[in-house]
Amino acid sequence: MLQGNCSTVSEFILLGLSDLPELSIFLFLMFLLIYGVTVIGNLGMVTVIQISSQLHTPMYFFLSHLSLVDFCYSTIIVPKMLANILDKEKNISFLGCIVQFFLFCSCVVTEVILLAVMAYDRFVAICNPLLYMVIMSQKLCLGLVSACYLYGIVCSLLHVYLALQIPSYRSNVINHFFCDLPPLLSLACSYVSMNELMLFIVATFNEIITIVIILTSYLFILITILKMHSAEGRCKAFSTCASHLTAIVIFHGTILFIYSQPSSTYSLETDKVATVFYTVVIPMLNPFIYSLRNKDVKVALRKMVGFTISF
Repeated sequence: MLQGNCSTVSEFILLGLSDLPELSIFLFLMFLLIYGVTVIGNLGMVTVIQISSQLHTPMYFFLSHLSLVDFCYSTIIVPKMLANILDKEKNISFLGCIVQFFLFCSCVVTEVILLAVMAYDRFVAICNPLLYMVIMSQKLCLGLVSACYLYGIVCSLLHVYLALQIPSYRSNVINHFFCDLPPLLSLACSYVSMNELMLFIVATFNEIITIVIILTSYLFILITILKMHSAEGRCKAFSTCASHLTAIVIFHGTILFIYSQPSSTYSLETDKVATVFYTVVIPMLNPFIYSLRNKDVKVALRKMVGFTISF
């Protein structure tokens, strides 16, 4: 059922993070710096892992794809956000908006599943070290990563298909810094109960399944670590798990906060602030959380650049 003042739209206007002109330069420089670090950190990790033969293991194979996904969805969001900070019109075409959401959603869902796959990889490495390379074969690793990307695309296509069924909008002004689905649905003139229900179901299903896999993996990991007699072995295992768990808590906590809450309690302003963390900040932090504190990666970096790097 349609309401008054509704029409089809050919473009949207993204309000961004702030409507205060005096903050524009500060926000632009801050996010430009963050994006620069994100690009260097994530593409640098992909390059190091590809070049260094000692990093050609399942763990670093998954890390390279995590870095690639982080780079991709940050690039999908941040350059347009930077342009809009300095642009008075802040517009994006309807097609551009849909494509941006499709690519963004695909990357985010892929990362959600990939984090669970990485937890399983750590489970095999710590609980079955002698069979690790046999179980985590190249064929299995390729299959798992391909499944992550495919599932992300399928989930994204489902949301995009339902969004394209919206006939009209009461406004073309999106109170956000990119074309995310919840603020887009809030502008719809028709009932979007199916869109909201599907968003809630898919997000909650993905979270439950991946969290169950992660918690189960780490439960067995914890039991195995506690049985270790070597203090050095326990410290090494805890160090590896701590980095992964840190990223999981930050990423999944933000996703759950935004997408698994009832629409009656949804706040666009809160959504914008929370979304900054997993679209801008987390992609920048992941190379540091996962890799740059890792001894093997630091050795590979020193060999590649030819001099000692101090972290």
